[in-house]
Amino acid sequence: MLVAELIAQRQFRFNEIPIDDPGPGEVQVRVDAVGICGSDLHSYAEGAIGDTPCEYPMVLGHEPAGTVIKTGAGVTGWHVGDRAALEPALYCYHCEFCSSGHHNVCANIRFLSNPGIPGFFRETVNLPLTNLLAIPPDLPLELATIVEPLAVAMHSLKFAAIQTGETVAVFGAGPIGLLTIACLKAAGAGRIWAVEPVTHRREMAVHMGAHVAIDPDELDAARQINSDTANRGVDCAIDCAAREDTTNAAIRAARNAGRVVLTGIHSAAMVPFEVSPMRRKELAIFNVRRSNHESHDALTLLTEHMNWFAPIVTHTRPLDAIAEAFTLTEHYQDGVGKMVIVPPHGR
Repeated sequence: MLVAELIAQRQFRFNEIPIDDPGPGEVQVRVDAVGICGSDLHSYAEGAIGDTPCEYPMVLGHEPAGTVIKTGAGVTGWHVGDRAALEPALYCYHCEFCSSGHHNVCANIRFLSNPGIPGFFRETVNLPLTNLLAIPPDLPLELATIVEPLAVAMHSLKFAAIQTGETVAVFGAGPIGLLTIACLKAAGAGRIWAVEPVTHRREMAVHMGAHVAIDPDELDAARQINSDTANRGVDCAIDCAAREDTTNAAIRAARNAGRVVLTGIHSAAMVPFEVSPMRRKELAIFNVRRSNHESHDALTLLTEHMNWFAPIVTHTRPLDAIAEAFTLTEHYQDGVGKMVIVPPHGR
């Protein structure tokens, strides 16, 4: 099978490697579509995700969808030709965290696309059948790649704990920010502010449900949000951009006794917080680690509102054009929202 390997910052190479037949309880899937995630861009452009350095060569990609091509011994309920969204995390299911329902922080987690554990920028993959989520026939495979990041956005709302009519500011309108806005709208949030410097992303944020879209290069976003709320601030501020300035702007924009949710991944391992306003307001600060049992709900929301979510997927590129796809996505070119890689047999 063809594999796209990251071998250095901003440098891919292609390799042909064999793949074994699926083992007992496994399914072999043709990878038809894989979304490029913000964490993929960290690895590609920065050589690390926070304090975790890349180890080359490595295979990125963890927002996949595909089609079953083989089944291993003992597999029931799945047949050749079945289509699925694919879960990229392999859990142990027996540590204290899995046993308590916190699979996303499994002590023995293996996450496909991390160093030493190849991800999905390849043609085929063997997975445990528990990592397949059946998708309906009318859901395009490119759109099914949204299930994984949408589940992350839904998980973040467990911490946001939005009550009907509450006000929210979302910092960053990349794909995860746009999906967060959609989840807020579905949850019954009141007024939603989106803060995003890229023009076409602000426009997409309004499409997804934001009432106000602020360009932080033109305005002090936190000051504007406080002004709009008669200096009260929003009930919840969600940082999907994970820049030093966006995290602290979220702190400044939140009301007294409000919530701040950190969904994005910071490039730096150490990030300064503006602790004085955080302390004075007695803010609750929550950190998000992927998703935890939200994938089925994400698929339900996606399939019920396909037309709503479809505009997020703006671009596709074949696997052999992965370098172009990453360059375009990194620099926000050509109105890109979500970029999806389509391996050679993905149509």
